Amino acid sequence: MRSKRLFTAVDSHTEGMPTRVVTGGVGVIPGATMNERRLHFIAEMDHVRRFLVNEPRGHAAMSGAILQPPTRPDADFGVLYIEVSGCLPMCGHGTIGVATVLVETGMVEVIEPVTTIRLDTPAGLVVAKVAVSDGHADSVTLENVPSYCERLDETIEVPGLGAVPYSLAFGGNFYAMVDLDAVNLPFDRSRQQEILGAGLAIMNAINLQAPPKHPQIEGVNHCHHVEFIAPGSDAVLSRHAMAIHPGWFDRSPCGTGTSARMAELHARGELPLHQDFVNESFIGSRFTGRLIGETTVGGLKAVLPTITGRAWVTGIGQYLLDPSDPYPEGFEF
Repeated sequence: MRSKRLFTAVDSHTEGMPTRVVTGGVGVIPGATMNERRLHFIAEMDHVRRFLVNEPRGHAAMSGAILQPPTRPDADFGVLYIEVSGCLPMCGHGTIGVATVLVETGMVEVIEPVTTIRLDTPAGLVVAKVAVSDGHADSVTLENVPSYCERLDETIEVPGLGAVPYSLAFGGNFYAMVDLDAVNLPFDRSRQQEILGAGLAIMNAINLQAPPKHPQIEGVNHCHHVEFIAPGSDAVLSRHAMAIHPGWFDRSPCGTGTSARMAELHARGELPLHQDFVNESFIGSRFTGRLIGETTVGGLKAVLPTITGRAWVTGIGQYLLDPSDPYPEGFEF
């Protein structure tokens, strides 16, 4: 057996969405901060992402997280998030997967009933509090980065759809929130290709006509997520279909998307602090969110969200690259 690259990973899923937690084979990525490492990875090392998430080792909805030494003294680990759409500044389901893997594999000192892990992410410090019983990670509550609503009830001209009402919020990534009724589509997985097509068209229109830009995080200047809100959703229970570039749905309720949705609802005056908010995915899995405080981001009003969800370890793997493999970076299909 020949191999010129070897990556080790622990695979997990968070409420249905995979996270391949890469524990070895990458080395320390250059950069003084995790966002600098993210930008370096995008520019110089993206072949590693493609190798790990694309077919044949991954699939069209693959997601992962690369463990790194932290760049700040108040963190236990650094994390770089990878998926088929690229490298994210933050990933909620991925962070829940990382925290679960760290506890389940004994990579951190496990303390019951709560093990606290501080994670250095490209979007900022994220604190994961893992509920542990009999050594098992039962659930994870994340204290996410500050989240804010950038646009409320605006419209965008979308080819084939016309003027589409939307709101835009940041919860670790930018999310356009669109009512499914506004595009005349039902909350029905049998119509997923039509929903996905509408989502990609809306993303493209926003990025061409009015791209967002985070005031403090370099390189966060696009919208790759459309959170289609199902009829009957409110500030207690919201259901959604999360369309993601370049063409897939989040299987989990989406942690950063839940944060963005809570920021939007708070901006509307519908979700107060310290009230539980349940966000349900397209497959019926759920996260529970809560806003625990207010702050500012670059002069904009923002909120401090928490998200609670569960993850499970699904496998341990070593991923090899034979020098004769004709698909050294995998392929998209």
